[in-house]
Amino acid sequence: MSQDLVTFFNKQPRLGTLSTASRDGRVNAAVFGSMRMLDEQTVTVGLGKNQSLENLRENPHAVFLVMEPGPTAPEWKGVRVYLKLTECHTEGPKLEEKRAEIGQAIGMDAAKKMIQAAAFFQVEAIRPLMDVGQGWERAIGG
Repeated sequence: MSQDLVTFFNKQPRLGTLSTASRDGRVNAAVFGSMRMLDEQTVTVGLGKNQSLENLRENPHAVFLVMEPGPTAPEWKGVRVYLKLTECHTEGPKLEEKRAEIGQAIGMDAAKKMIQAAAFFQVEAIRPLMDVGQGWERAIGG
């Protein structure tokens, strides 16, 4: 992995999907713009009281898919980042830091109402957007 991955992951504007599953296998996919890769092994996000948070409390494994359209489907760039929840703060300084970060984009009042948890994940694996024999570097244009 390299700084190229962190740069691609954090590029704005962009959206991606966070996929989670409950203990009994009920799957949820949600669009997130606030996922951030802190370094090549750590990802963080602010979560509301929603299905993603509930699923992560039952099952710490998730996948974040981030992609960038290209002129044709084979030219799209993207990665699938496989994650494991390592920390989830529903109070305290890490939650307040996450609210402040998101508050810069949406306003502090909205962030305080929306963001109920600061989640931190360990990166377990990186796969290209489409498995066609390419490594993640090529998947993001490296």
